[in-house]
Amino acid sequence: MREKYAGLDKAYLKNMEPINTFSDYYKRFKKTYHLLLQLESIVFKNKSIPKVSSLVEAMFMAELKNLLLTAGHDLDAIDLPIKLDVSNGGEKYTQISGQEKELIYNDMMVSDSKGIISSIIYGPDKRTQITPNTQNVLFVVYAPPGIEKSKVFQHLQDIQNYVHIIAPESEVELLKVYK
Repeated sequence: MREKYAGLDKAYLKNMEPINTFSDYYKRFKKTYHLLLQLESIVFKNKSIPKVSSLVEAMFMAELKNLLLTAGHDLDAIDLPIKLDVSNGGEKYTQISGQEKELIYNDMMVSDSKGIISSIIYGPDKRTQITPNTQNVLFVVYAPPGIEKSKVFQHLQDIQNYVHIIAPESEVELLKVYK
């Protein structure tokens, strides 16, 4: 990553696709695209990929490569079916940090029959978080309008490839991009 972006500045990164599409989405909510901040910390501050769990690291590596926001969930903690939706505003869930968060109107979100499991602005929930004991995982890629379906599909394939490095026996049951 450092070699790829060597000599570039923060302004250049912010105007790259798909970062600028995400930044425009986040601006509607008066937020900053946090993947841009993570990329900047790795490129300009020599930070490393956080050590959480191998599955999270595989997801994060693909996020940095493709600059597409992804949420990872322990599939065994999800109460199917899942639903892709847009928030009405006021819905609440507990973030990974343990903090209860109220969603902003019109944010993209995913829920199961027990409640919200993630939103684009506030991230994944605590209940379905990936742990070192996670055996089955769901990766959700958020893509605001302007992100090509083919880019999302390639991103999911990159995650799959990274997971196969750490777990060669792993299998993909479904790899699909929804509108």
